Amino acid sequence: MLEMYRTDLETNVTAKTKEYQKGNWINMIAPTEEEIKAVCESVNIQENFIRYALDYEEKARIDIEEDDNTILFIIDIPILEKEGDSMIYSTMPIGIIFVRDDYFITVSLRNNDIIQGLKSHLKNLITYKKSRFLLQILYANSALYLNLLKKINKETEIAESVLKNSMKNKELLKLLSLEKSLVYFTTSLKANEVVMEKTMRGKIIKLYEEDEDILEDAIIENKQAIEMAKIYSDILNGTMDAYASIISNNLNGVMKFLTSITIILAIPTMVASYFGMNVPVPMQNCLWGFPIIVGASIMIALIAAIWLNKKQMLK
Repeated sequence: MLEMYRTDLETNVTAKTKEYQKGNWINMIAPTEEEIKAVCESVNIQENFIRYALDYEEKARIDIEEDDNTILFIIDIPILEKEGDSMIYSTMPIGIIFVRDDYFITVSLRNNDIIQGLKSHLKNLITYKKSRFLLQILYANSALYLNLLKKINKETEIAESVLKNSMKNKELLKLLSLEKSLVYFTTSLKANEVVMEKTMRGKIIKLYEEDEDILEDAIIENKQAIEMAKIYSDILNGTMDAYASIISNNLNGVMKFLTSITIILAIPTMVASYFGMNVPVPMQNCLWGFPIIVGASIMIALIAAIWLNKKQMLK
């Protein structure tokens, strides 16, 4: 998908456009080969700059092409994707390209909350102020991470409350997927922090005083998200270890109980086997022999049960 937006210099109203003009915001989502070639030819940039952002494994970084005065920013943004039968929080790269002082291009593999948020608040965007545009994206991205981290924490609490009543594989797998999500978030947040710090101190783009304030706020939000992700990850790791110990302990208890029951049931079987042998045995001619033997078996089994109970083998 290819869309273009432009802010009118006189009215400061941002609207869609179909013409390539200086100051355009070009938004590309999962672009086709024809769209990539058309944009590159129209704004005179290398195709690699767009293709880098379409690599799912691409890491957050800054790439500068001095020959045509083009700057590529790649940051990781959070997304929700399906993995098997469940949903998992993950990240994907998004490319932000400064084409000289003419165009601002965003490239992403799929539709996402960052781009949707920008499109739903066009009145707050001025496409020809590219530095401000970039910083708005960085700030919105950090804020989105914080919101999703709060959701992850809430989902963790719900899964824990279910596990307290019943050890279900579904909830354990849910905790495992949340733990994986926190690892993705932590890695991406640290990479984004490097990009923002480099932008702040590297003089890569021109920053006005208000721009620096926005970037500082974005960096602070990003640092807070990193701390939250680390705290939630540590808590979740501790919770998973605790439940692993609980499950192991419960299994040991079940095995101990079953072993005790086996011992108790084995006593009458042993007595019956002894008196059932085809050789002379005590009380074989006694009229009350059978009930005496049965009663003795039950008595010995009860004594064994009482002893095992005192040893807490039946609990």
